Amino acid sequence: MVLFRPELSPEDVRRRRLLIGVGLLLLVVLVLAGFYLGQRTAYSAMGLDPEVHRALRQELSEAYSTIGQLEGELDVQLARHEMNKQALELVRREIAGQQERISALEEGLRFYKSLMVPGEIAQGLSLRPLELVALEEPRRYAFRIVVQQEARKHNLLKGELSAVLDGLLADQQVSYPLAELSDDLEDGKVPLRFRYFQSIEGELTLPEGFEPRSVRLVATATEPRKAEVRDQFTWQVQERFTHVGK
Repeated sequence: MVLFRPELSPEDVRRRRLLIGVGLLLLVVLVLAGFYLGQRTAYSAMGLDPEVHRALRQELSEAYSTIGQLEGELDVQLARHEMNKQALELVRREIAGQQERISALEEGLRFYKSLMVPGEIAQGLSLRPLELVALEEPRRYAFRIVVQQEARKHNLLKGELSAVLDGLLADQQVSYPLAELSDDLEDGKVPLRFRYFQSIEGELTLPEGFEPRSVRLVATATEPRKAEVRDQFTWQVQERFTHVGK
């Protein structure tokens, strides 16, 4: 069976197309209206105004942008702070070094003043405290002995110096002449020849198992007049030599 479809006139086609267009437009309007009303209903349910919501979203976007700028500035300030911190540390080290140098110079000045100004120490031959500095090699030390002369007139002094280390070895009291422990001393008696002071420096190595306790020093002058001074110093290691006797 064949259905008969009457042909539509051009006017009917235009009318149908118009109706379809109007229907689609109404459908779009209804969808948009539904979305708008739903959004309004949601905002109303939450107690929000759409305009306020949009304003808040705009402020939030601007806030994020501001945070990004501030984070960039913070990174710059942190980098500057680190540089300033390093520079400050360098300045502190420089000041500490200068203060140490000033202390050393003052120490040396007091030493020379004690030799030149009568009355600050007993006039004549004297010994300064023994100085010991540990070296990297175990049981090896650098030593310095300073013999000095204070007088109103500093004549050339001649004489000799001897040094002996006292300590314990296997719980027994033993003594070693310094010359036996140091390659820098050729003889047990160190020749003295000076007007103001003489510094005897070198390195020593302690025998295995030997525990030093003290060092005995004896300085003897034969010219310009005979004199002798004895002293005993506790074995005490320090970080560095003083500026005295340089």
